[in-house]
Amino acid sequence: MSRIKIKDLLKSTSFGSEVTVKGWVRTKRENKEVAFVALNDGSIIHNLQIVIDVQSIGEDLLKSITTNACLAVQGTLIQSLGKGQTVEVQAKHIQILGLADPEKYPLQPKAHSLEFLREIAHLRMRTNTFGAVFRIRHAMAFAVHQFFNERGFVYLHTPIITGSDAEGAGQMFRVTTLDPKNPPLNEDGSVNFKEDFFGKVTNLTVSGQLEGELGAMALGEVYTFGPTFRAENSNTARHLAEFWMIEPEVAFNELQENMDLAEDFLKYLVKYALTNCLDDLEFLDDRFKKEEEKKKQEERSDMGLIEKLKFVVESPFERISYTQAVSILLESKPFKKGQFKYDVAWGVDLQSEHERFLVEKYFKKPVILTDYPKEIKAFYMKQSEDGKTVKAMDVLFPGIGEIIGGSQREDDLDKLTIRAKEVGIHEEDLWWYLDTRKFGGCPHAGFGLGFERLLLFVTGMGNIRDVIPFPRTPMNAEF
Repeated sequence: MSRIKIKDLLKSTSFGSEVTVKGWVRTKRENKEVAFVALNDGSIIHNLQIVIDVQSIGEDLLKSITTNACLAVQGTLIQSLGKGQTVEVQAKHIQILGLADPEKYPLQPKAHSLEFLREIAHLRMRTNTFGAVFRIRHAMAFAVHQFFNERGFVYLHTPIITGSDAEGAGQMFRVTTLDPKNPPLNEDGSVNFKEDFFGKVTNLTVSGQLEGELGAMALGEVYTFGPTFRAENSNTARHLAEFWMIEPEVAFNELQENMDLAEDFLKYLVKYALTNCLDDLEFLDDRFKKEEEKKKQEERSDMGLIEKLKFVVESPFERISYTQAVSILLESKPFKKGQFKYDVAWGVDLQSEHERFLVEKYFKKPVILTDYPKEIKAFYMKQSEDGKTVKAMDVLFPGIGEIIGGSQREDDLDKLTIRAKEVGIHEEDLWWYLDTRKFGGCPHAGFGLGFERLLLFVTGMGNIRDVIPFPRTPMNAEF
């Protein structure tokens, strides 16, 4: 008899039918006559209750049914009289597929800290919290592809190994096959990378954007969705060394269309989660409320998790310039009372506390900031007529701050070349990128959405290490 997923059984009304179910034991309780096992197979956050006649199953087999033992159960689907469940399975035959020593199993039936669970990331997906998080992660990844496919975008696979630094930040992981103890050297003592595998310095990519622009110049509308890497020695709750980025690039779009696409995209994703992940979101909503209760009153969110998601879907995003935002911040009570940790001034990159004030306290809706000073933005952004700002845009969300960063791209070859030199990028390193401006260039725009930042918002988790299966951070590349 073929296995039926618990997700499907819990919706079934085929009472009296014979079924086979397989999964892992979450809990077991028993008396002299009957035992009740909560079984979960990962398809849904809810468990299926297995009812076992103690005499018919045998004492030895019953002892083997411990927390996280893996079972195959054949039995009859019956209507449940228990609270909080509609169906259960009356077991006729049980096979132990995998034993679990209850004395050694790290996940005991008690609350565990997220810090502890990161140390056993190979097992943490078996908890309700992480089961919910990673089912939602899957749903969001599917929704990303569905959104762009419905709109005629082409999914472009951009390289993970690259010879360019898209951001100009220099915080990249080197890729090399040279002997680290005895590399070939030039006459001046520097490493001779011409003898390396690729014949030049190469790194893991920080972004697929530049290659995405090449695709947009031929295919019109493209998007990338892949792993990116940054060697930033940061141990904050917002940074990873390996993370996933979604980066659409659209020919003929300018800043206004770029903002429209970003808003539509985010609302689509959040709405998809509300429609398709409600069981998991309800569980995480309860968890979110408990976590908020532990915080100081002034740090607590005014909304629950699901309420916050609905708020984003239903609210038109506020659109203001960076200059307007700075003026608002300078007139705000937190600034005047010295409550901001970081200073506010025109030309300074806004910090998360400033972004969250604008979203959560001032406008009380998502905000898109535009027209940033060019000195604090990347070289490829379209320069404005004022000579001081660029046609950039950042989307700010409650509880997160910046969730999307993007811009109209500079399509003027001379301005792009001069700006690249100003930030220390050599023309010969980006000759292929500049060619797209020489041969049939056009206005175009795009943005980047950090997938894990989206997941922080959708799941209500507080640390970015808890929304990726196996986080890569400074001094940590386990599993």
